[in-house]
Amino acid sequence: MTIVNWLEKLERRFGHLAIKGLMTYIVGLNGFIYFLMYVDHTGGFTTKLMLIPSLVFRGEVWRLITYVFIPPSVSSPIWIIFVLYLYYMIGNALEHEWGSFRFNMYYLLGMAGTTAAVFITGGVGTSTYLNLSLFLAFARIYPNYEFLLFFILPVKVKYLAWLNWIFIGFTVLFMPIPQKVMAIVSIINYFIFFGREISTGAKMTRQVHSNRRRFHEQIPRNTTIHKCTICGITEKDDPKMDFRYCVDCEGDHEYCMEHLKNHEHIKE
Repeated sequence: MTIVNWLEKLERRFGHLAIKGLMTYIVGLNGFIYFLMYVDHTGGFTTKLMLIPSLVFRGEVWRLITYVFIPPSVSSPIWIIFVLYLYYMIGNALEHEWGSFRFNMYYLLGMAGTTAAVFITGGVGTSTYLNLSLFLAFARIYPNYEFLLFFILPVKVKYLAWLNWIFIGFTVLFMPIPQKVMAIVSIINYFIFFGREISTGAKMTRQVHSNRRRFHEQIPRNTTIHKCTICGITEKDDPKMDFRYCVDCEGDHEYCMEHLKNHEHIKE
């Protein structure tokens, strides 16, 4: 069963449970928590929301959800407004493309991956890679959408996505084990949704490359364009030689410069 069929089956059964405008609620709560953090610099309230496995096992199960409401570590209120608007725009675009249920599933799978990574590594969970998976999905669907980098430079989102993939690759290759696991597992939702498409695209690319190579291999290597009717010389025999057609010969007959004026005209 493909992911599309699997999602369709789940949607028919549980579609009525989907939260419409999910990203609006998430962004709104991120903004509210940021306001509380801005007022209370002790950070005590935020600590109660973090995903910490040891505390979850002690009964603080709300942490399995509340960590996604912790806003990014941005000091400037202007930047937090920009970042949260970006999350809002990306989330609503994905919900518009997929529908509420599939977007809910994508976000839920991202949360499940993040939670699994935190419990595997024993670290503290954040929504960094979960939000990154939203951005990668947006870039996959709308690759030519342009953002104004620093509010000045227009950059297509697909190029920014490449930078994010480089960041993930660097994390997997060079960072400590906990961060490697987090980077891989937290974006599992992306590969669940786009894995088949990526695999099919890779197969098509290999097939096109193979067809082109086979086509070039089948082209005769001794093919020539010009050949003298009298002596048989070609441009490969003498690259500097010029060839001309005789206006007095009937048919398609070409001659080198030595025989252009020195041959018996052919009459068909």
